[in-house]
Amino acid sequence: MKKTLSNVSKAYLKAYEDILGNMICGMNSARLSCSISRNFIVQMLPHHRAAIEMCENLLRYTTNIELQNICCDIIREQTQSIADMKRVLNSCGRCRNCGEELRDYQCKINEIKNNMFSCMRNAPACNRINISFLREMIPHHKGAVEMCKATLRYRICDGLEPILKSIIASQEQGIRQMEKLLEELENCCEG
Repeated sequence: MKKTLSNVSKAYLKAYEDILGNMICGMNSARLSCSISRNFIVQMLPHHRAAIEMCENLLRYTTNIELQNICCDIIREQTQSIADMKRVLNSCGRCRNCGEELRDYQCKINEIKNNMFSCMRNAPACNRINISFLREMIPHHKGAVEMCKATLRYRICDGLEPILKSIIASQEQGIRQMEKLLEELENCCEG
């Protein structure tokens, strides 16, 4: 039996679907070059913008203080990360990789992206918007962590490495925090 969604849940989910669609389009249409460093950045920028928009979407609806704080942290961290990536984009673009490295890297990144897109598209929707958000954002964060770890296996520009390590640290912490909250919300009567 399919559960009926409230008008509020429908509005939240419609905005989420638009954000997800824009992220997928942005990541998949990013103009790639002969630089893994640059390719990471141009694919991660739409990913980070989507996280900010997902948080702004939830903040229109949630009264959960812990989730409000999580969203504010994500917005702050990802806004800073976007600025950091834009700052090093041109210099990182000068760090070139061979064709075999580029093909191997992009194959791995495409695998990570497609898995993330699938998990985010298929996150179970419900009238408990806080739960829906966590089911959507956790795979989003996991995708970023996996993309960063994959990128660190290749020759990249010096300016990108600390950005990748910062993304990994903040998003792994966020994943733990969100998984704990999701479990609590799923186990209580109403979220």
